[in-house]
Amino acid sequence: MSDFDCIVIGGGPAGMMCALTAADRGLSVLLCEKNAELGRKLSITGKGRCNLTNDCGRDEFFANIPTNPRFMYSSYSAFDKDSVMELFESFGVPLKVERGNRVFPQSDRAKDITQALERALTERNVKILTAKVTDIQVENGAVTGIRADRTYTSCSVVIACGGASYPKTGSDGDGYRFAEKLGHTVIAPRPSLVPLVCEEKWCRDAMGLSLKNIRLDLFTDGKKVFSEQGEMLFTHFGVSGPLVLSASGHIRDINKKHTLVIDLKPALDEKKLDERILRDMKEFPNRDYINSLDRLLPRKLIPIVAKLSGIAFDRKVNSITREERHVLLSVIKGLELTVTSFRPIDEAIVTSGGVSIKEIDPKTMRSKLVDGLFFAGEVIDVDAYTGGFNLQIAFSTGHAAGENV
Repeated sequence: MSDFDCIVIGGGPAGMMCALTAADRGLSVLLCEKNAELGRKLSITGKGRCNLTNDCGRDEFFANIPTNPRFMYSSYSAFDKDSVMELFESFGVPLKVERGNRVFPQSDRAKDITQALERALTERNVKILTAKVTDIQVENGAVTGIRADRTYTSCSVVIACGGASYPKTGSDGDGYRFAEKLGHTVIAPRPSLVPLVCEEKWCRDAMGLSLKNIRLDLFTDGKKVFSEQGEMLFTHFGVSGPLVLSASGHIRDINKKHTLVIDLKPALDEKKLDERILRDMKEFPNRDYINSLDRLLPRKLIPIVAKLSGIAFDRKVNSITREERHVLLSVIKGLELTVTSFRPIDEAIVTSGGVSIKEIDPKTMRSKLVDGLFFAGEVIDVDAYTGGFNLQIAFSTGHAAGENV
């Protein structure tokens, strides 16, 4: 007789949802987490607020999954965003919907989501093991259990230990290693939703500068693939911040030409911006050009924009021509950066790549190669853009696995 009906490896959102769902069916469940507490990565998502899903329509949900969206049809249909929202409301966590249909706990505390799941697991008598799983044991093509601090037997094992992003939270690629050892194909992991390295050296001069209410466009080989308004941050290597992370999810091949274009004044069209520049210049006609932009731009950007405009810093503003003014205007409305690479995968929010969907049943999350083996969450080769979509994938696939172990 087995120790447990089901063993789940990984105490993140997919693993906890899987364990919860299986326990609701009356199964005895062991949930293994190498960290001292469950949901460490979940507790820091959404800047510590936890964007747990997106209150959008079905078509929009799938449009936000660039990698293998069709794989999600069955599991999302069975456990969609309404199911997730109803579940957490039933756990006593009031939710709210913000810009872009992003769903957060009203408290703005990701810990409330993690703690609600922990309480539900305790109420259902799920056994929590805080120990590192070192091996999944298989005999005659079927799982028999796992090895951690000792051997635990079960005829069902779920790999839900995340990808390779944020390794300090525990998702350090264990799931990929388990899968490959058991004969599964792993699509090479790469970072997604990650800061971007840029060619322009002036990013270092603007390091630490956070821009708000700007528009960021991403062009790949000259074609616009992303455009959104919000916040971004300059760093010593290039750029980061919410807009940049979102844009990075649209870069599928880093070897293509990728250009970021920043509109520093999206609320002003070119005519109104020109009028604004002209008004500032007329107010202090004898000022040097470099000293005339302090009302228009953040201090760290002034020498950068001034240099890119090609106008001498010591030119008196009353001598600047209309044509020169229009060059300045074009720099402010279209500050360009050339993307050269992603930052390392351990700085990414999400990992793209993972266990090949060809070897997983999309309805049940069951392995097609090993009897009794299941997968859930980021370890699978499915990933989405920012906005709560990746957590929804974790919850949907975790629920599907839990229903079928």
